[in-house]
Amino acid sequence: MQLPWMSWSDRRRWRSAHTVADLGELMALWLEGELRSWPGYMPGCGPDEETTHLIPSLAALNRAGFLTIASQPGETGTGHDGLWYEQRAAVEGFVSDRTLYYRLLDAAEAVGLTVAVDDGRVGVHDPAVTVTTVDGEPCTAFGSRLSYRDMRTIWPVIREDAFVSLATAVRMTIAAPEPGIDGERLWPILDFLTGLRQHDPGNPWNSPAPGEPARER
Repeated sequence: MQLPWMSWSDRRRWRSAHTVADLGELMALWLEGELRSWPGYMPGCGPDEETTHLIPSLAALNRAGFLTIASQPGETGTGHDGLWYEQRAAVEGFVSDRTLYYRLLDAAEAVGLTVAVDDGRVGVHDPAVTVTTVDGEPCTAFGSRLSYRDMRTIWPVIREDAFVSLATAVRMTIAAPEPGIDGERLWPILDFLTGLRQHDPGNPWNSPAPGEPARER
């Protein structure tokens, strides 16, 4: 029987988190099926079927310190409604580790991926990124601004210190600029950065991250 609320065992696990890194480890466990729920998603439901092949990449991102809250593969085609869908591979989440943040930013910009950042500490609030269109019209966007109330609605059960860590982290969206299968190049790029795939001499992210002054945008 599927309960219409998060189980007490899952609630205790999420209440044990103190940092974004802790939340990322729990999100990885949810992606892998060890936890049945995470606070911002329908209780008792696992990842959407379309993201099944992305689970290793997403779990690695979470364990690296990028807490993912939304993702989708690159796809194009006609939907059940007969309309034409164009979907860009994309991921959205929170990063509190500044070194990881700059490595993600530099990796994405080096290969022409689209990046949107919401970072209140330095006053950067990029507009949301349209990641899905239907018959050419915007349908889904990642990176929309979240108010304090929105954040509390998404994360209702976590401890106060975990919430503060999350609320002061950088919110980041990384998306392929092109829709469809070509945009699936996003995931190998992120896999090299997290170490899920082995680095090769031609991969620029094999080198240490550079020093990180405040970035002008």
